[in-house]
Amino acid sequence: MSTFVLVAGAWHGGWCWTYVADRLRAAGHRVLTPTLTGLDGGEPRPDVGLGTHADDVVTLLNTEDLTEVVLVGHSYAGLVVRQAADRVPERVGHLILVDAWAGPDGASMDDLAPEPFRRWADRNTADGLIAVPPPRMVGVDDPEQIAWLTPRLVPQPRRTFAEPTVLTGRVEALPCRAIVCVPDNGMPFGTWAREFGWPVDEIGTGHDAMLTAPDELTALLLK
Repeated sequence: MSTFVLVAGAWHGGWCWTYVADRLRAAGHRVLTPTLTGLDGGEPRPDVGLGTHADDVVTLLNTEDLTEVVLVGHSYAGLVVRQAADRVPERVGHLILVDAWAGPDGASMDDLAPEPFRRWADRNTADGLIAVPPPRMVGVDDPEQIAWLTPRLVPQPRRTFAEPTVLTGRVEALPCRAIVCVPDNGMPFGTWAREFGWPVDEIGTGHDAMLTAPDELTALLLK
């Protein structure tokens, strides 16, 4: 059986993987769902950047002495897991990016983002923190799911979007595949994945697939 490390995207903590993690564990797998620094609902951390979050994942992999991990990053965490895997490729067996951002060495999320998204982030930033988006912005429309999601989301440090990723190139030697949500609503996650040459699976649901389609997402993670 495999060890999965599931890393959540912006505004989310490890809690967002609850339904998928339960399904993976029921199938006999070990699952870790870390919450990245500053996203635990505690003291706001505008000082936190992408590098801090990559450090979080590297520390987890080293502390738990994990190898052959299936390292999964959702959304913004695509940048996080690729940077972490680049630093400790010997601990990663496979990368899976779920509707995730990805770019080359030196690229930040701001560099990669479509202009409307970047303008939205700027308009909604105060004191170094990006305000929580409405659930529908992350593809959640069901009232019960909105009620579960809304109180758990926390502001995202703006620096995480501005800080460039640091890659040596070692991550490119690791097996990687992408799962993209369709329709894409103007976000080029599938385009980037195909440009990198990764296999791509599509899932017909909103961006927060771990909440809106946990059965389908789990099946694709286990593919």
